[in-house]
Amino acid sequence: MVKICCIGAGYVGGPTMAVIALKCPSVVVAVVDISVARIAAWNSDQLPIYEPGLDEVVKRCRGRNLFFSTDVEKHVAEADIVFVSVNTPTKTRGLGAGKAADLTYWESAARMIADVSKSNKIVVEKSTVPVKTAEAIEKILSHNSKGINFQILSNPEFLAEGTAIEDLFNPDRVLIGGRETPEGQKAIQALKDVYAQWVPEDRILTTNLWSAELSKLAANAFLAQRISSVNAMSALCEATGANVSQVSHAIGKDTRIGPKFLNASVGFGGSCFQKDILNLVYICECNGLTEVANYWKQVIKVNDYQKNRFVNRVVSSMFNTVSDKKIAILGFAFKKDTGDTRETPAIDVCKGLLGDKAKLSIYDPQVTEEQIQKDLTMNKFDWDHPIHLQPMSPATVKQVSVVWDAYQASKDAHGICILTEWDEFKKLDFQKIYDNMQKPAFVFDGRNVVDVEKLRKIGFIVYSIGKPLDPWLKDMPAMV
Repeated sequence: MVKICCIGAGYVGGPTMAVIALKCPSVVVAVVDISVARIAAWNSDQLPIYEPGLDEVVKRCRGRNLFFSTDVEKHVAEADIVFVSVNTPTKTRGLGAGKAADLTYWESAARMIADVSKSNKIVVEKSTVPVKTAEAIEKILSHNSKGINFQILSNPEFLAEGTAIEDLFNPDRVLIGGRETPEGQKAIQALKDVYAQWVPEDRILTTNLWSAELSKLAANAFLAQRISSVNAMSALCEATGANVSQVSHAIGKDTRIGPKFLNASVGFGGSCFQKDILNLVYICECNGLTEVANYWKQVIKVNDYQKNRFVNRVVSSMFNTVSDKKIAILGFAFKKDTGDTRETPAIDVCKGLLGDKAKLSIYDPQVTEEQIQKDLTMNKFDWDHPIHLQPMSPATVKQVSVVWDAYQASKDAHGICILTEWDEFKKLDFQKIYDNMQKPAFVFDGRNVVDVEKLRKIGFIVYSIGKPLDPWLKDMPAMV
């Protein structure tokens, strides 16, 4: 019987291990974490993360062949395969600050594995890590091995939040990178045998270690680049009177381009895109590839530009000031069907509006008030450290109230900013909302979810990203 242990019970470790346990009944899976609160949540009816379908998978396996525990060393010692899915935040100080990945948690996990192991192990990188991390981990393990053989594999995750369970059930590809030695190939086969219990063999790709590590960074960089490309076009569409949805549809019909990731928005978010591109930039710089580094930096610059442009549009439309005006923020998660707020564009938009002394009333169906307050007071990159090591929120932001209903959020508001594309926002009774707002009433749609013409007929002044501008907005150009 194969025993698997995963260090790190977060967005990657929890769902991935739950699905392995479901699909491989003969494999015993333990998910371990030093956070007592997080493990308690995984063992309760209120899981620590929201992901459609996750509840059902966990309930079917938990206590049978899926276990959540804080006894890290015991389960690591017993395992045949150890997945490492720990935080790899962007460094905030020292060499590579602002770009390089901080491998502190990875290194301490590797040292602990070497310390407690009494039998040969396959150690699998599951966190997004810089290229050549495996080599560093290999050195730590081999120098502390006490005669035990460790094989390192890279098995990056390609999950999209909101569809993670479906992605795990039916992945585009599973990528396994390992050493091109007989022992390395044997380790690759052992992990392949686990996935092959439900993934067709032609979707399990095997590469060398470096290719697997770089493929993850490259995949996220390419996806983020598409979003920044369409967002750059959205600015041009507004300037010329073109409609970005029509442009996206037209270019998406080209089979070489395809229709995915061509929705203009207030910007991309999530835990990976920015972090992975910064990492890629740092690796390029370290290898003397300045032009390549600058190319990828531009993807992030356009994303920041899009968020700033949105804030400027809000302020300039409302007589160049939002001071003491109530603004409703609909949606705070970085995308629909997840409660994840990591790097969500809503943080920068809200901070921009708060900087102009706006009063914000925020509603998101999946994000708690505590999380929103924490996000608005935390320093950049702090979110990517384990919860118990994150700074406590010193104070709440007084101009922010968090409510549990879109109608309450918009009552007496001067404007509404839609920052997450939750389906329920398409079905709101906008006549009722309009009747309860200050006039003129503004809607700033950062996700292109509303029917612009319908809202204008009700009486709203509507700004929709990349769409022809409302006559009102043409008279009050945003400073960009």
